[in-house]
Amino acid sequence: MNPLRVLVLHGPNLNLLGTREPEVYGRTTLQDIDQTLVALGAELGLDVQCHQSNHEGALIDRIHAAREDGTRFVIINPAAYTHTSVALRDALAALGRPFVEVHLSNVHRREPFRQNSYFSDLAEAVISGCGAAGYGFALRYAAEKLAAITRT
Repeated sequence: MNPLRVLVLHGPNLNLLGTREPEVYGRTTLQDIDQTLVALGAELGLDVQCHQSNHEGALIDRIHAAREDGTRFVIINPAAYTHTSVALRDALAALGRPFVEVHLSNVHRREPFRQNSYFSDLAEAVISGCGAAGYGFALRYAAEKLAAITRT
């Protein structure tokens, strides 16, 4: 049996993790996060595919591709697009797969504009303020949800 595919999407500027505002986002790099998720996914019986882009259209294109590539669950850190992208929201809604919204920092302790999300009302869950560990929490949640779906 093929492992269930989980797509992890990282939005703009997350390629700078580890060096960009480490007091806010931590010192863990995006490569570290992706490697950890792929390894954890293997332990959980999941095929984890990671993708980062600084371009809204590239993220939307990847979501569209997920309609045909076996993706069953999405974990997304939309980064700055959280507060601006109706198009990215619409792509996730059209995908029709469950997703978790992840933020490294606690957006509710930051500037008021960061407290508005175009995704939270569609998301299965929102994880905010747990740093890089939030991605692992989201992946474990995805594994539990997918196990429940495949049992029925």
